[in-house]
Amino acid sequence: MKPLRIAFAGTPDYAATSLRAVLGTDHDVVAVLTQPDRGAGRGKKLHKSPVKVLAEEHGIPVLQPATLKDDTTQQQLRDLELDVMVVVAYGLLIPQAVLDTPRLGCINVHGSLLPRWRGAAPIQRAITVGDTETGNTIMQVEAGLDSGPMLLKEALPIGDSETGGELHDRLAEQGARLLLTVLDDLEAYLASATVQPEEGVTYAHKLTKAEARLDFRLPTRALYNRVRAFNPFPVAWVPFGGQPLRIWQASEAPLPGRDDDQPGQILKVDDNGIQVATGDGILVLEALQLPGKRRMTVAEILRGHPDLFQVGQMLGDALDDA
Repeated sequence: MKPLRIAFAGTPDYAATSLRAVLGTDHDVVAVLTQPDRGAGRGKKLHKSPVKVLAEEHGIPVLQPATLKDDTTQQQLRDLELDVMVVVAYGLLIPQAVLDTPRLGCINVHGSLLPRWRGAAPIQRAITVGDTETGNTIMQVEAGLDSGPMLLKEALPIGDSETGGELHDRLAEQGARLLLTVLDDLEAYLASATVQPEEGVTYAHKLTKAEARLDFRLPTRALYNRVRAFNPFPVAWVPFGGQPLRIWQASEAPLPGRDDDQPGQILKVDDNGIQVATGDGILVLEALQLPGKRRMTVAEILRGHPDLFQVGQMLGDALDDA
């Protein structure tokens, strides 16, 4: 198949991995679409997306419309005479007029085994609920949310202690590899596309900092999965002394708790971690971040604050009973 004229639409690191892979081929990326620069940090300084940074390094024209519904942007895309648009974690809705612009339509790299985990946060949701495998699906983009026909998918096991960040990186590499496979024989893959089944559809809603607050009344495994899933964003946390205590790393204690342990109660403190009672056992907190401080192991914290955590103390104070 001859090289394709491609517009690449994406924003975060996950998308940049796929863009980098395509740039290493004979295909011609004639334009990149990415979300507008966002303010970040205390000064709200504008930051370019990873996809924009990579595109500029390669001298590729960058479009950053706030919406794809305006006539000007749609005409710009028509003028490119595209064969295909590749969409990876772009973050904007793509109207039908844009979907119909490339000769071969639009295809998407999605980090789950569709139809499971359609939506914004499939990687973290898979870990949160304890899935043992996930993967990538290359699909045609249509008006529905991640509901288009599937061109290629491949499973990837989830490690027992794998974090959201670690799984993200492995899935990004897998997705890029599968994308190149499809692009090199795109018309054949489009001809054999498989409609997604309705059975098994789940939705991976966008992550929020509020939901990363741990409730120690939950089972140990559920809490452990949340700590893993929300590392490095939005990071699990609990109220402690009126401020958020961020929990970066934890493990499940090998021994069960006692029936009279109160969820959130500290049972033991040493350099190996802080043992906290849960709804059905014990979670060992191993790496924490105090307000205004960097991430540290419990051993590091205890060296500077030996009396900060005490047996019998409660974590997650002021939890709502509702």
